[in-house]
Amino acid sequence: MNPADAMQAAPVADMSLLGLFLQAHIVVKIVMLGLLGASVWCWSIIVDKTILFRRIRKEMDAFEDAFWSGRSLEELFRSFNDRPATGLAAVFVAAMREWKRSFEGSGRQVQSLSQRIEKQLDVTIHREVERLESRLLFLASIGSAGPYIGLFGTVWGIMTAFTSIAASKNTSLAVVAPGIAEALFATAIGLFAAIPAVLAYNKLQAEVAKAQSRLEGFADEFSAILSRQIDERLSLAA
Repeated sequence: MNPADAMQAAPVADMSLLGLFLQAHIVVKIVMLGLLGASVWCWSIIVDKTILFRRIRKEMDAFEDAFWSGRSLEELFRSFNDRPATGLAAVFVAAMREWKRSFEGSGRQVQSLSQRIEKQLDVTIHREVERLESRLLFLASIGSAGPYIGLFGTVWGIMTAFTSIAASKNTSLAVVAPGIAEALFATAIGLFAAIPAVLAYNKLQAEVAKAQSRLEGFADEFSAILSRQIDERLSLAA
């Protein structure tokens, strides 16, 4: 067959994005749909975490202003104990609860109180950091695996395209190009899902590190304040 006649006989393929998807092999379609779903889920995580970290920063700033305003620890504890506490407020409430259990109990258990308070602070910080880091692993996974999943779709699509070319015995560009374009579309979607996931993961992990640093710094300061008060009470009791 004359190549010019073959090109005229070949049907005109739809090269739009929707057309490439509809014409792709079922395996490639599954890969594309999976990557698109993962991308949507990544963006929902990114938006949710961005809002969360903005709120956490405001709550930390407000708590620090209240803590260093000169109000008594008992007054602060009463105001934050009656509502869900997060961030610095959660660290403060956890330490104060251990403090009050030790001094308001029947035995006034002040032995090793500083160590118990420090453990409460460490556990609370760990829980807060875990809450901030939740679902970030999904971003890291998509960022690292997304291109390879898209590449799998591309390889499968190219294999299917070459099989179709061999079956039709027609190597004209009009026949070859649509199959190759469909295959490469899978890699493009993989990169579309992976690049924002990687950038967001790095940014959000930096936000987690900043929040953890603030929590640990406040815990050290508050532990020192409570330690001085413990020493004062023990000296008065002696």
